[in-house]
Amino acid sequence: MANALENLSRLSVPIKNDDKAKKREMLMKCASTALSSKLIANYTDFFSNMIVDAVERLEDDSEKSLIGIKKVTGGSVTDSFLVDGVAFKKTFSYAGFEQ
Repeated sequence: MANALENLSRLSVPIKNDDKAKKREMLMKCASTALSSKLIANYTDFFSNMIVDAVERLEDDSEKSLIGIKKVTGGSVTDSFLVDGVAFKKTFSYAGFEQ
């Protein structure tokens, strides 16, 4: 474990937060690499942009687990979009529903 951490530290590339273009470029490369073996590999650019947009919306100390994925059947993968905020599935209720 210590050897792995040492190698990661040696190979890491520091990126300053003030260089937004370079930071985004590195995040795009990471996202593209992570998607390269998935079923959506043909849409790497499309989803890499979406992933980086989602990560950039988080504050620096926010948990990445706050990013959720909602799967909806039907449509094309390119119908996917990023919701900036909170999304709820629309449901209908009727009078006396809570009782």
